[in-house]
Amino acid sequence: MHPLKLEDIQGIIVRGYSNLGAACFVLLEIQDAKATKQWLLTLSNSIQNGKERPSKTCLNIAFTYEGLKALGVDKHTLSTFSNEFQEGMVTSHRSRFLGDREESAPQLWEWGGPNTATVHILLMLYASDEAALLKLYEFHAKNFAGAAVQINKLETFSPKDEEDVRREHFGFRDGISQPIIEGLSRVGSPENTIKAGEFILGYPNEYGLYTERPMVKVQQDPQNILPNDIEGSGDRDLGQNGSYLVFRQLSQKVQEFWRFLDDATKENHGKSNPDARLKLASKMVGRWPDGAPLVKTPDRDEPALANDNEFNYHHTDPHGFKCPLSAHIRRSNPRDSLDPAPGTQRSIAINKRHRILRRGRSYGTPIAASMNPQDILNAEVSGERGMHFICINANIGRQFEFVQQTWINNPKFSGLYSDTDALIGDRNLEGIEATVTFTEQSMPVRKRIIGLPRFVVVRGGAYFFLPSISAFRYLASMK
Repeated sequence: MHPLKLEDIQGIIVRGYSNLGAACFVLLEIQDAKATKQWLLTLSNSIQNGKERPSKTCLNIAFTYEGLKALGVDKHTLSTFSNEFQEGMVTSHRSRFLGDREESAPQLWEWGGPNTATVHILLMLYASDEAALLKLYEFHAKNFAGAAVQINKLETFSPKDEEDVRREHFGFRDGISQPIIEGLSRVGSPENTIKAGEFILGYPNEYGLYTERPMVKVQQDPQNILPNDIEGSGDRDLGQNGSYLVFRQLSQKVQEFWRFLDDATKENHGKSNPDARLKLASKMVGRWPDGAPLVKTPDRDEPALANDNEFNYHHTDPHGFKCPLSAHIRRSNPRDSLDPAPGTQRSIAINKRHRILRRGRSYGTPIAASMNPQDILNAEVSGERGMHFICINANIGRQFEFVQQTWINNPKFSGLYSDTDALIGDRNLEGIEATVTFTEQSMPVRKRIIGLPRFVVVRGGAYFFLPSISAFRYLASMK
């Protein structure tokens, strides 16, 4: 096993900064390449690495393909980045399989789309509280002002219920299922421990290979800032200790979600059934609001299982009688249920090649502080709320895009016909049926809810290169 060079890896890969409750994401467009590089050079010692856990504030930085081009990266080097990164998130083909259609179409996005300013740089700022975050932001805004223009400043908000449990806006405990990077101090089950090369370039991946990385010709690195290609090409490795970052702003239709479930579970005389409503919502997610997985406790919430992530599907619930096959957690991480040999190590090995690290945060204030569905339904709603989805992966196509296309948005996933992910899936089936359904598998008769609306709308997005700290210095030092 290759030891991880944590001092050269940006910290957002290693940890989600859960101790830093305030954050904002600043999107910039380069106006003056020379001035931008001078500004970036002043930041090279301020970027948070993966070795230390910050206690007060921290900064991480990523670049789009257009951003690298605007900085002056040469054509040959640009051509060595992955195709997905070069093409970006908004090609027509990509929009179709990512589900970015209708109200989620890039033409309607607030940033990152064809009708908005071009995003070049992403500043990720974290702080212990809002006052410290504002001070950190103002410091950086003053310094980038002569070099780049701010396109957007995306604030985050960490909604908690009245018992101080962190939740996403639909009311479910968030961030329970995260893969463990092999080589870090955190340990867990072998099924959930993933080779570092799946998330960090320059290390062996789950195939035992090195994921393709961007390279620089030796003559392009006269200061010898970058390491040599570990595979012996003679080039310098721009990708080593870096990764790719996917950022999507996902607006959540919270009240519409609970209203749909309320209507779907009303008794014959039209009276709401709160217990049935909550159970249906939990089936769509795959966990109860407090976090207990349905595959272990299908009929009621169990507080003792709130953070339980040690389970598989094939031997305990192969047909989806406990946790429906279209449940969000079952589709985003199928664990041991994948063909051609479900229930075996072979199935788990396939799953491990498609995992992503999630580092996102919510934005907007909760509709109801209690996160109680009835309180949400009764509330007066104003403003927008959702998730700044951020994920880290070494191969955008094999990881994020595969999960989105083959698991989340595939109506025929796991033998189904017209079901996409119940929570976040695309609702346009391109002629299979007029509407998406949610199927509750059961014996002797299944139950189907017809006409699922879109509960999550994309407001913006882009693919970023998250360089190592040495690669960042290289980019800032280019002549």
